[in-house]
Amino acid sequence: MRSFPSLFLVFLLVPIVEIYLLIKVGSVIGALPTVFMVVFTAVLGAFLLRVQGFATLAQFQRNLAEGQLPATTLIEGALLLLAGALLLTPGFFTDTVGFVLLVPPLRRRLAGYLLRRGLFGMAQGPGQGGHRGQGGRADDHQGPRTIEGEFHRDD
Repeated sequence: MRSFPSLFLVFLLVPIVEIYLLIKVGSVIGALPTVFMVVFTAVLGAFLLRVQGFATLAQFQRNLAEGQLPATTLIEGALLLLAGALLLTPGFFTDTVGFVLLVPPLRRRLAGYLLRRGLFGMAQGPGQGGHRGQGGRADDHQGPRTIEGEFHRDD
């Protein structure tokens, strides 16, 4: 599986980068201000995350009320969850990535990209989704179709 080495590198490199940045910033501004900045970014991130989360929840409910598929909104919610985890992790690198995920246009663009790439396992198989033309035919695939109707048995 190809994702294991990637995850291993992420879990190895991110803490090394965080420790390096904390030491560098601490040597420039001091230990106490560095700790304060880390705590401040976590508190600020939690506040912004709450605001963004409620806005995303409202958008999800609007999409459902309008009969639209809220796929992008769901992925945005997952990205907000990731942003929250990154912002609560002490360090400047993870805070930077977390704050980037809190910027709505960037998050929407990333959610659209992930949706187009099918990275969330939402790939469409036969009989799922697709554009339906006139007469209820699926234009994007040839395969079994379900025809709704009623029947009765004559003996």
